[in-house]
Amino acid sequence: MADTELSRNERRVLLVLSKKDKAPPEEVVRDGKFSELVEVMSAASWLKSKGLLDIHERIETSYTLDREGEAHARKGELPEFTLLKALKGDGKHEMGSLQGSGMDRDGMQIALGWMKRKGWVSIQKEGGKSFVSLTEAGKKQLRDGPETEELKVLKAVAGAKEGLPEEEAKRIGAHALGLLLTRKGILKVKERYLRTLSLTEDGKKVAASGISVGEEITQLTPEILQSGKWKEAEFRPYDVKTFAPALHGGKAHPLREAIAKIRDIFLHMGFTEIRMDYVESCFWNMDALFIPQDHPARDLQDTFYLKNPATAELPPKLTELVKAIHETGGTTGSEGWRYKWSEAEARRTVLRTHTTAATIKYLAEHPQPPLKVFSVGKVFRREAVDPTHLPEFYQIEGIVMEEGASFQMLVGLIKEFYQRMGFPEIRFRPSFFPYTEPSLEVEVKYRDRWMELGGAGIFRPEVTAPFGVKHPVLAWGLGLERLILRKYGIADIRQLYLGDLEWMRKTPLL
Repeated sequence: MADTELSRNERRVLLVLSKKDKAPPEEVVRDGKFSELVEVMSAASWLKSKGLLDIHERIETSYTLDREGEAHARKGELPEFTLLKALKGDGKHEMGSLQGSGMDRDGMQIALGWMKRKGWVSIQKEGGKSFVSLTEAGKKQLRDGPETEELKVLKAVAGAKEGLPEEEAKRIGAHALGLLLTRKGILKVKERYLRTLSLTEDGKKVAASGISVGEEITQLTPEILQSGKWKEAEFRPYDVKTFAPALHGGKAHPLREAIAKIRDIFLHMGFTEIRMDYVESCFWNMDALFIPQDHPARDLQDTFYLKNPATAELPPKLTELVKAIHETGGTTGSEGWRYKWSEAEARRTVLRTHTTAATIKYLAEHPQPPLKVFSVGKVFRREAVDPTHLPEFYQIEGIVMEEGASFQMLVGLIKEFYQRMGFPEIRFRPSFFPYTEPSLEVEVKYRDRWMELGGAGIFRPEVTAPFGVKHPVLAWGLGLERLILRKYGIADIRQLYLGDLEWMRKTPLL
């Protein structure tokens, strides 16, 4: 390639990199005396398109302490060890007696769960009460002290001002790091994109050919012509065949575009859209759906409970009916869950964990057929952020209530929806949900693989009886992000929210 085919900045980048095997763009800015980083990256992009330079990109992951992690590091022990100290000695300890350990109810439940997971304690039920006993592993941990592998990782993170690199954290304890990342409020994950530039073999040859950096004119102006500088300056050749950057017009984000298409599909199928608040009581989020009050989904580890407002008002008549359903089955012929239902637990407020909280509330307000409604909205669950999980995501929800509604109708509706979304191959598998019977899971075929995308079923009588609903109610809840991942072939759910303009520009419309 001729020297004249390179811009002045391209030559400057080549000359700097000719003295290095590899260098970050910031180093090229400093050594080449560029005024801005954008000058180097623009020149590097052109050099890459000409085959003279490679741009290497990688993600550097590091960890800093979150609020609870800072508290544990300062204290020098994890909550499970604090609770472990309250169990010194042999014998059984009644669960209620552990309240004196200085932890609140939720904190104690989390600590106890980790103690059980680590094999430090065993839990037995006798006479309707729960008792905790130390295992040999728990006694050994008491003797060894609080210095677990997880605590070592926490202390190392606390001592790293700029964040502890992932490689160093794994060296201290890869398994311990994995456990800490599954816990809420312990570690913050920082990801930094790092770039380095290096010359290709062709780039090295061009740099070694004796290129020079002089004054260059890329565009003639009246001032240059009048001053006479054009007589001595070098003109950059204009090549009509040279590479030009692609121009992209504005368009909706793939997530917003998918939501718009889903709304359009349901509206054309005769549905009405409903929208409700993110904050709901446990009553509407779980109790009205016949989810028992000791169900794992209610744990603090899975659900976001609110401090303000901490409780919500309940509809008195419905509350009594739902209570009877849970305790005895009411008039449904069911035996219920056969436990003492707590109104205080039902009053607790949560960020809704599914949009079924909205549809069941709407159903209670409109118990007469026909009813065909859907919603596309955000739901919230205490999930660790990873390639397949987020604590905040979208759900597609719908119900149909009419005389003669059947399981076959439900299957047909779901098939029609996914076929309009571009998934012609669909199959169903039997499943279980506390609030539907029969229940199924929906799978679609994408790139020769079956992918589970949601659940559906017919509301149980225990769900619909308190509202006076006399006809079958078909219900489904489908994941939006997961559907988009399959449609676009994306491996990491976080890609949808990173704000990567290049990816969004290249992503085709649905």
